[in-house]
Amino acid sequence: MSSALAIAAVSGVLRNLLDDGLIDAAPAVGSVKVTALAPDLVKLDDPDAGPSLNLFLYRVSPNAGWRNAVLPAYDGNGSRTSNPPLALNLHYLLTAYGSADFQAEILLGYAMALLHQRPVLDHAAIRTALSPSPLGPSILPPA
Repeated sequence: MSSALAIAAVSGVLRNLLDDGLIDAAPAVGSVKVTALAPDLVKLDDPDAGPSLNLFLYRVSPNAGWRNAVLPAYDGNGSRTSNPPLALNLHYLLTAYGSADFQAEILLGYAMALLHQRPVLDHAAIRTALSPSPLGPSILPPA
């Protein structure tokens, strides 16, 4: 993990990937709102709300493969000089909402196809999604 904001950055990049991909598929699915909220915060009772996708990080677990790739380093006095990287698996719940018959299923199908087509996020996609930063200074704690 590169910094404390890395987990939020992954969610932001995935949300941006879905948002951009659904804009490209606009004739088939129409205007879609993509959010990254807790499922209980999604507003379903709004009559003017169109179809939407929600991406929710529901679980974080240690990555067993990368967990022991690098061992901590110690100096001659036995003091730790570096820590191994924090390797994590992020588990997401992707939900689709629609008001018409099969709208949510079609939207979920498009979203899953987009994620399947891009199994690895390249540096360009990450830079595009995080520039400008989706994390405003108002949500960060004071220095």
